[in-house]
Amino acid sequence: MFRPKHPTMPQPTGTVTPPAVVEPTTITPGTPTPPPAPTAPAPPWRPVVQLTPGTALALVGGGTAVVLVVGAVLVSMLLAVAVTAASLAICALVIRSLVNAQHRR
Repeated sequence: MFRPKHPTMPQPTGTVTPPAVVEPTTITPGTPTPPPAPTAPAPPWRPVVQLTPGTALALVGGGTAVVLVVGAVLVSMLLAVAVTAASLAICALVIRSLVNAQHRR
């Protein structure tokens, strides 16, 4: 009554087919492909990347924009830290003044 009853796996019914026999096949070689023709290496005095005046101007403009954005972010973070430090200093002075005035009474 307290033991669980597990279902039993039924036996397969019907006919069982034997596995198919795989016969090896022969490989017939095809016509060999000729090797690719060697290409001449680039001369060492030629630069790999050629900068045109427009490309150089775009690189300078992009670099300037990145420097300006990063500088603005850093300056704003520095300003936030300075404002926070100044407000904490003012709060500390006010609390100190209140505590000292209370002790004198």
